[in-house]
Amino acid sequence: MAGGSRARGDDPRLAVLAEFRRNLDHERRLSPHTSSNYCRDIECLFELTPGLPLERIQTHVVRRAIAQLHGRGLSGKTLARMLSSWRGLFAWLARHRGFAANPCTGVRAPKSAKTLPKALSPDAASQLLDRVPEGALEVRDKAMFELCYSSGLRLAELVSLDLDAAALAAREGEVTVTGKGSKTRTVPVGNKAARALVAWLELRTGLAAHAERALFVSNRGTRISARMIQMRLARWAFKCGMGSNVHPHMLRHSFATHVLQSSGDLRAVQEMLGHSSISTTQVYTHLDFQYLAKAYDAAHPRAKKKK
Repeated sequence: MAGGSRARGDDPRLAVLAEFRRNLDHERRLSPHTSSNYCRDIECLFELTPGLPLERIQTHVVRRAIAQLHGRGLSGKTLARMLSSWRGLFAWLARHRGFAANPCTGVRAPKSAKTLPKALSPDAASQLLDRVPEGALEVRDKAMFELCYSSGLRLAELVSLDLDAAALAAREGEVTVTGKGSKTRTVPVGNKAARALVAWLELRTGLAAHAERALFVSNRGTRISARMIQMRLARWAFKCGMGSNVHPHMLRHSFATHVLQSSGDLRAVQEMLGHSSISTTQVYTHLDFQYLAKAYDAAHPRAKKKK
């Protein structure tokens, strides 16, 4: 079975899992990668319940399995995905094997501790973006990175931009993108980003394939991939002496943090980021507080530590 088997080879439950896998592949038409992940998660449940027939797996068994995995250090996000896989199996068993109840119903994964997104300092952002590009591909790279930081774009939004977006950015100082849930939003484009786009447009024609609509293209002339942008930014950051752990989402985080530090307008940041809920944007208030706390400790005479 794709994805490997950690359960015992003579476990009769594996035959049921193989049938479930065929349902995922042929009825639900999931990708092989997704089907393999489902099955790997279910094999983990089998490993934690050796020899226990599927019909005898009850809610308390599922809770115990989740507790064991949590004790091994698995994150809440991973456990939630596993529960979803297990829930899918038992829902299928209820439909096709007459199982009376889904033992995963009502079981929730423990919440993971929220980690604050990493952001560049304003000085580090300048160090990254002030570098002079070398060659046409780096002119393209600079335009992509300036736009990410200027407008807080997601990586997928940057990739999906078409050529007409650059004309709007240069003429009106704004760009319209399609984000999560196919929602569109219009965000401002700063002067430096607009100039970088103009510089790229002067060179794009010599690289783009005929009739290619993408704003940013690879050296093959077709729309650049998200993975390639990640690699190019890591390389760019390394050349700036910043290591290679800078990624596109960090530019989006930096945009949000710096705008919030300057304006304090959480609602405006929410709109520019395209967050459907203000609670998602509120994580940046923690980043802003950290920044202010450091500034206070460094500057306030009553806050300085005695030496």
